[in-house]
Amino acid sequence: MQLTGINGLRLGRGLTRKPRLGFVGLGWIGRHRMQAIAGTGLADIVAIADTSAAALDEGRDIAPGAVQAQTLDDVLAQNPDGVVIATPSALHAEQSIRALQAGAAVFCQKPLARNAIEARKVIAAAQAANRLIATDLSYRHTTALHRIRQEVHKGSLGDIFAVDLVFHNVFGPDKAWFYDPRLSGGGCVMDLGVHLVDMALWVLDFPDIQTASAHLYCKGRPAGPQDIEDFAAATLTLTNGCVIRLACSWRLHLGMDAVIAADFHGTAGGATLRNHDGSFYDFFAHHHTGTTSRTLASPPDDWGGRAAIQWVTQMAEDPGYDPAADRLVVLSEILDMIYRQDKTPPPSPRPDVRPFLRSASDGPG
Repeated sequence: MQLTGINGLRLGRGLTRKPRLGFVGLGWIGRHRMQAIAGTGLADIVAIADTSAAALDEGRDIAPGAVQAQTLDDVLAQNPDGVVIATPSALHAEQSIRALQAGAAVFCQKPLARNAIEARKVIAAAQAANRLIATDLSYRHTTALHRIRQEVHKGSLGDIFAVDLVFHNVFGPDKAWFYDPRLSGGGCVMDLGVHLVDMALWVLDFPDIQTASAHLYCKGRPAGPQDIEDFAAATLTLTNGCVIRLACSWRLHLGMDAVIAADFHGTAGGATLRNHDGSFYDFFAHHHTGTTSRTLASPPDDWGGRAAIQWVTQMAEDPGYDPAADRLVVLSEILDMIYRQDKTPPPSPRPDVRPFLRSASDGPG
């Protein structure tokens, strides 16, 4: 049976035309993802929204025919098939739910939510609306990590018993809302650690986590309940005994822009991902056996917009709910475990985030 949804969508049989998209939040990431999608010709961008006139001007250069607006409501008034959300983290869950309830598929910047409670509500809304939802977990779309995953899945590393991952950013965010736990949900773990956890789980096919422990620091001292951590070290133990160790930070003294790495240790071999010369964008991957190595991937690799493009492609084929999105709740649950608390949404009235609506982020993460 073929089901017909809003705007001529045919659930389960693809679209009758190009998806019509709206964008909310036109900071660096929002514009980059819009440029990536626009460059494919796979969708029509019908509405863009930001509270900054300068951001709207830059967005207009990418999508000159789009309606310019300031709010999500304005975008939804254009009846888009999908909405790309790149606003501050405090708005992600609420805006995703509203877009889904309006009948639009959603592509949201990470994190999807500040905690697992919010994430469950978003996924429930996507299931109820039977609409596709995805999060911009962009690093899993690097060729380097894809090649490592292929090696793991074909068994060339043997049984994986340990994984080490790091993401250290010498700069740190420059938006004030990142440092308010009510708005951000957390610090470098929420910003960078989310990528590390996702990278490990994606390569290993989302195994079950048995235990988690963590040490969080703020300005060189153990972080308190109201602090935003700028350094974190965490250990996840899987039910099969494999151990995942991760570390992430803002403003660590590195001698370069960033250190990003992933090491997968197996009984028959190892695989490593390394950023090149401090780059946020260029990665090498190698397979190791004893003292010998072979290259799996090397720069250049234009991976930044692949998650967004994959979402648009999947939506054109079938805009209905994809059960793979259930794993977004698992990811939020693990972050909650790292923070050692089950966070609840901020008290009512919720914080005024309007001064921060210029963008979700002006960095590559």
